[in-house]
Amino acid sequence: MKKIEVVAGIIKYENKILCVQRGESKLQYISKKFEFPGGKIEQGETKEIALIREIQEELDIKITIKNEYMTVEHQYPDFHLVMYTFICNANSIELKLNEHISHEWLYINELKKLDWAAADIPIVDKLIANG
Repeated sequence: MKKIEVVAGIIKYENKILCVQRGESKLQYISKKFEFPGGKIEQGETKEIALIREIQEELDIKITIKNEYMTVEHQYPDFHLVMYTFICNANSIELKLNEHISHEWLYINELKKLDWAAADIPIVDKLIANG
């Protein structure tokens, strides 16, 4: 089974968290699901450098990484995902969707209203539990 390592940002701006929606995919279990933005770590990159690069490429915004939040391991039908997440701050609410089909800035207590990718659900649950 293929193992994929990725980074994701829990990006905050004025008490709201950025949630982005994936496009349509042949993999039904992630098609059009919401997720925390990020992507794959490239050869020679640290997790932090990968996250800053991915956020810049996908959303055209600048972030400041505050701290590592949690690591999620999830077994999807076609691959094993290891996702390292970080709490980040955005310098603006303005962004450009280069890969996603929509986005929302939500308060923590609103996160459950979205249809999240399975690997992102433990992050949502921890954010809600910690208030």
